[in-house]
Amino acid sequence: MSEINETEDKTARGGRKMTLNVRRTVESGHVRQSFSHGRSKSVLVEKKKRRAVGATPAAQPVEEPKPKVATAPEPAPAKRERDDEQRRPGVVLRALSDEEKDARLRALTESRQREAIEREKAKEEAANRVVTEEVKAKEHDEALERQKKEEARHEAEAEARRKGEEVARKHLVVKEEEEEAPRTQEARHKKERAVKARAGEERRVRGRLTITNALDEEQRQRSLASLKRHRERQKKQTIGPQAQLKIQRDVVIPEVITIQELANRMAERGVDVIKYLMKDGEMHKITDVIDSDTAQLIAEEFGHVVRRVSEADVEEGFIGAEDIAEDVEPRAPVVTIMGHVDHGKTSLLDAIRATNVVSQEAGGITQHIGAYQVVTPAGQKITFIDTPGHEAFTAMRQRGAQVTDIVVLVVAADDGVKPQTVEAINHAKAAQVPMIVAINKIDKQGADPQRVRTELLSHEIVVESLGGDTLEIEVSALKKTGLDRLLEAIALQAEVLELKANPNRPAEGVIVEAKLERGRGPVGTALVQRGTLHLGDLVVAGSAYGRVRALINDLGEQVKDAGPSVPVEVLGFDSAPEAGDQFAVVENEARAREITDYRLRERRKRLAVAGQRGSLEQMMTQLKAAGTKEFTLLVKGDVQGSVEAIVAALDKLGTDEVRARIIHAGVGGITESDVGLASTSGAVILGFNVRANSQAREAAERDGVEIRYYAVIYDLVDEVKQAMSGLLAPTRRETFLGNAEILEVFTISKVGKVAGCRVTEGKVERGAQVRLIRDNVVVHEGKLSTLKRFKDEVKEVVAGQECGMAFEGYQDMRQGDVIECFEVEHVRRTL
Repeated sequence: MSEINETEDKTARGGRKMTLNVRRTVESGHVRQSFSHGRSKSVLVEKKKRRAVGATPAAQPVEEPKPKVATAPEPAPAKRERDDEQRRPGVVLRALSDEEKDARLRALTESRQREAIEREKAKEEAANRVVTEEVKAKEHDEALERQKKEEARHEAEAEARRKGEEVARKHLVVKEEEEEAPRTQEARHKKERAVKARAGEERRVRGRLTITNALDEEQRQRSLASLKRHRERQKKQTIGPQAQLKIQRDVVIPEVITIQELANRMAERGVDVIKYLMKDGEMHKITDVIDSDTAQLIAEEFGHVVRRVSEADVEEGFIGAEDIAEDVEPRAPVVTIMGHVDHGKTSLLDAIRATNVVSQEAGGITQHIGAYQVVTPAGQKITFIDTPGHEAFTAMRQRGAQVTDIVVLVVAADDGVKPQTVEAINHAKAAQVPMIVAINKIDKQGADPQRVRTELLSHEIVVESLGGDTLEIEVSALKKTGLDRLLEAIALQAEVLELKANPNRPAEGVIVEAKLERGRGPVGTALVQRGTLHLGDLVVAGSAYGRVRALINDLGEQVKDAGPSVPVEVLGFDSAPEAGDQFAVVENEARAREITDYRLRERRKRLAVAGQRGSLEQMMTQLKAAGTKEFTLLVKGDVQGSVEAIVAALDKLGTDEVRARIIHAGVGGITESDVGLASTSGAVILGFNVRANSQAREAAERDGVEIRYYAVIYDLVDEVKQAMSGLLAPTRRETFLGNAEILEVFTISKVGKVAGCRVTEGKVERGAQVRLIRDNVVVHEGKLSTLKRFKDEVKEVVAGQECGMAFEGYQDMRQGDVIECFEVEHVRRTL
């Protein structure tokens, strides 16, 4: 509110001059009052002065107290000067009119009323505040009092309840003792349950929650969490922060660990660990990795006990502990057939098993490792492992010797001791297993068993006929003579060894062979050494694991389990295991993944180190002998053992001037990705008993990649050797003619089996070479003996037509097999 003095000086305006001897006693003026929202009001204000009696004109009059306006500011300096001029002696002021007096009186009255109203309102507000504060304080005191009463009441009720239960229990026990004791344990249990039920009912009656209790102010209490926090605070205040003892923990420290993980295991703050490292002059972040030695120093500094572990500890317990003598039972012996190539190992095994395995092997030689179980005429079971005799299959023979109990060394009577015979002897000695010499082919012209006995002497093998301790048996696989004596010798040797195993435990054993089959996936030939392998077991073999989906024995039959010394094919691995890997059953999938992940990491580390070393050696070799030629090859085989043997044989062919570089070696059919890799690196694809699918053949024709198929390892090694040496003679080249699919197989008297086929690609010619392919694996190679359309012999059948085919000397045809027809031509190859 602002104030404006509007008093007019009549003299200054030039009005009529008034001369009075008496000074004016009343002064008037207008005051402008300002309110909120832009409102204002003009108020007339009068000021009375008391006349001093007997005073001189110069004396100042005594003024009455000026009416107070609550919001009126002090007059401005200019206004005060005008008032002083008016108060000077000799100045005559005009008298107030009646209207001005009334206005002044009304203004004063209104101002007093407003002041009175404001004073009353302030008094009421102050009184209300006092009352409110008193009410709040009273309520707070009442709440504290109620809380204390509730706590005391609950404690009293709990104490009374406890005492009542104890008294009731004692009373019931005394009463039961006075009565006749129950005759059965069931009666005593019933009485105890009755006591608990009655006590519980009493508690429920006393502590029953009702709406009245829930809404009652007296029943309200603090929460359990609040009470617990309160007690903890009181406890800390009582014992003090220094009295709390530090907890000592056992900290497990691996080979490498982050600072955050170490702090979590010690239950310490990560910033404290970083501060400790900073004291030693090391700056780290909480996510940094430190070694185990540093982590141990930190943990010991913080007062904890350290236990060091390594990544290899995940394999602890993978192979179970040794069995106790009370749990073991007799098991069948595992016998490995070893010897030089073409000495009749597989033929001897066929004669024992009454099978014809040798007819299924390409070239008449064994190129796979096989496991079979035979029941002797005496009823005893014997497990045989057949190993290849070719020099390239050294690793297979070594695996066979490692898993065997007895080695049967087959030596041809007409050929004597050969290099692979000597190698088999060395493997048997290294495995420290007993040996039985089977002198085969004694019925053949030129056979000399005594020559074999004499040649074995030079290798420290003394047979029984010459006074030694090694059994020797003369046999003939063709005439089946001496087989019973051989089986008796094996049984006698097994009885001396006292072979036993525990079948009532998780299975453990060795993977003797592995392959990748279409429709069945990764397949591993497993030999169970102890325990029993069941369907559904979780098996880990090397870096592969899986749940057993099927178990197939050597006869092709599905079985539900396999005990000690039983060979089976295992289906269900996530990838093809490595031949020679040890397998075992684990408890859960997490354990299996932990083991396989560790083994994969270790393999990658070894490959990285080997790659670095190989690259350095390669650089040195290039510096020493620039211009070395390389044959880049990509090898695919039917089983892992064959691929391993091929790679080892090709590595041995290298010289200072030329060598073979294998960019990839795998198991299974040739795929489009293999052709892409060969096209990128300029490699030749070598297929051993496998074939390329249609997409791979189209990609090879488009990219100009050469694919060569082989069924005998001799041919593969010899041809690569000739190509590398530059002595290439006219070589055998195949020209693809067409494919036909077998729709049905018919049996015709005096003819045999005839396949009803439809030509799906190219054409089929009579007299051409054919291969029978089953699941991209060659099962037979030969010639067509018959090619008919309806009842007529024809020279060729083109795609889309149906025909009948028969093979020379082969009858095992099945519906769905593919017949590949090709021509063989000899082309002189030049480098």
